[in-house]
Amino acid sequence: MELIVMVLAPLPLGYFIRQRIVAYLVYVGLHSFVFTFQTMTLTKAWVGGDTSGFAKDPDSVDWPYALVNLVIYGVGLGLVALGHRLAERRRRRASAPVDLAV
Repeated sequence: MELIVMVLAPLPLGYFIRQRIVAYLVYVGLHSFVFTFQTMTLTKAWVGGDTSGFAKDPDSVDWPYALVNLVIYGVGLGLVALGHRLAERRRRRASAPVDLAV
C-alpha cells in the first residue's frame, strides 16, 4: 500500500501545490496514515500466525522492514521536490515574454 501511494501521490502533490512546504506536509500526512494502516494490518496477520511480514521472534528488530519503509519515504519526498521543480520551471517558461519580431 505504501509503495502504491509513493508512486501515485508525491509527484502530483509537488506539481500542483505551489508552496513546497505544504506539499511536503500533505505527503507526510498521507504517508503517515498509510504507514500506520499497513503496519496495523501486518501486525494483525503476525498475531494470527503469519510470519511473512515480521520475524517469529518478537524480541528481534526488523531492520529490513524499517529500511524499506525509510527508502520509500525518502523517494516520496524526493518526488515531491521533483514535482515542485518541474512546476517552477513550467511557470518560469510560461511567464517569460515572447519576442514575435524574431
